[in-house]
Amino acid sequence: MSAVPSLSEFEYAAQSLAEVISHTPTLPSRALSDVLGSPVLLKMENLQRTGSFKIRGAAYRLSKLSAEERSRGVVAASAGNHAQGVALAAQALGIPATIFMPLGVPVPKLLATRGYGAEVVLEGETVATSLRLAADFSERTGAVLIHPFDHRDVVIGQGTLGLELLEDAPDVDTIVLGIGGGGLIAGVAAAVKARAAELGRTVRVIGVQAENAAAIPPSLAAGEPVDIVTRPTIADGILVARPGAIPFDIIKDLVDEVVTVSDDDLARAILVLLEQAKVVVEPAGAAGVAAILAGKVTGSGTTMAVLSGGNIDPLLLQRVVSHGLAASGRYLTIRVPLPDRPGQLARVSELIAEAGANVMEAMHTRHGHGLQISDVILELSVETRGPEHSEHTLDTLRGAGFEPIVVPD
Repeated sequence: MSAVPSLSEFEYAAQSLAEVISHTPTLPSRALSDVLGSPVLLKMENLQRTGSFKIRGAAYRLSKLSAEERSRGVVAASAGNHAQGVALAAQALGIPATIFMPLGVPVPKLLATRGYGAEVVLEGETVATSLRLAADFSERTGAVLIHPFDHRDVVIGQGTLGLELLEDAPDVDTIVLGIGGGGLIAGVAAAVKARAAELGRTVRVIGVQAENAAAIPPSLAAGEPVDIVTRPTIADGILVARPGAIPFDIIKDLVDEVVTVSDDDLARAILVLLEQAKVVVEPAGAAGVAAILAGKVTGSGTTMAVLSGGNIDPLLLQRVVSHGLAASGRYLTIRVPLPDRPGQLARVSELIAEAGANVMEAMHTRHGHGLQISDVILELSVETRGPEHSEHTLDTLRGAGFEPIVVPD
C-alpha cells in the first residue's frame, strides 16, 4: 500500500463523514489581503463540530474499527482537540472511551471531553507522557489506541479538509496551515495535490510551526522524524516533540515549505482575527495567519489560511489579547520616576491624555526600585493606537521633563 493515500480514499472518507462533520465556511479577509498584497481566504475549521478539525480523523479512524475492536473500547491521549474528537465519535458509535490528558489541560477542553461521555484520566505534565500512559492502558486492557496523528486512517480523515478547500476555492494557489504531529498537513497536502493534478493545476502547501516546538525542520534535514526538546508555547495544539512517521513520509514529499512563528506572532494573529474577522481562534489554529502577518508567506494569487481550531481557554485568551496588544505596539507599560510632591501624578496623567493615549492601570509606590527617600515610581499601563502613537506619548512625557522607562511585556 502506498504511503500517500489516493484521491479515491479521501473521497470515500468524505462520504463516510458526511453525516458526522460540518462543511465549514470559507470567508475572505480584507485585512490579511492588504498585508499580503493578494487575496486571502480563511477556512473556518474553528467552527467545526468539537471546535477543530480533529473530529475528521478521529471519526474516520473509529468508523474503520471492527465489531470486535469496538467491543474492547478505545483509548487516546490529547491536550484537548483530539480528545474531544475521539470522545464525540465514540459516543456516536456507542464505544467506551478513555482519554488521558495532561494535568495542565485547558479547563474548557477537559469539560467538553467529559461532556461527550469519555472517562478522562488527568496524569502527567505533557501530551507525550499522556501518550505513553494511553499506550500502557491499551496493552493492559486491550482497548484500541487512537493515535492523534500517526495512523493512516487519521491522515485520510484529516485530508478530507483538503477536498473542501478546493471545493470552496478552486482557484486557490497557496494553502497555509499549522503543523504539530503532521496528520492534518499530510492529509491536506496529499488530497489537495491529487485533486489539483486532476484539474491540471498546482497548489503550494506551506506548514507553520511554533518556533518553540519546531520538530519538522530538523526532521527534514535528517530525512526522518527526530525528537527535539520543546520549550513552552501558547500553541499547545501543535506542541509536539517528534512528528509521526506516517505523516512525515508524506510531508517530506508533498509539503512545499515549512516556516516558524513566535508566540508574539501567534498572539498578534489571534488579536487580528478577533478584531478584523470577528472570530475566536486558539493559538495553534492561528498559525497560518501568524505566518502571513510575520511576513513568512509570500506569493501572488489566492492564499487560504486554515483556522484549524477555536478551543481557547478564556483566561488564556485574556492574556493573549493583552500580549497581542503589546506585540502590536498598542499596549505600553512604563515606569516614570517622580519627585515625591503633590500634583506629579495628575501632571503625568494630563500629559498622557494630551497625547491621546488612555491609562488602563496605575500603580504608585515609594518602595523598591532603588528609590531615594524623596522619590516615587509611577507604573502605568497605557493603551495606544500603535508603535508611532506609543513613541509620541513617550516623547510628550520627555518633553515635559519626565523620564519614562518602557517595561518589556
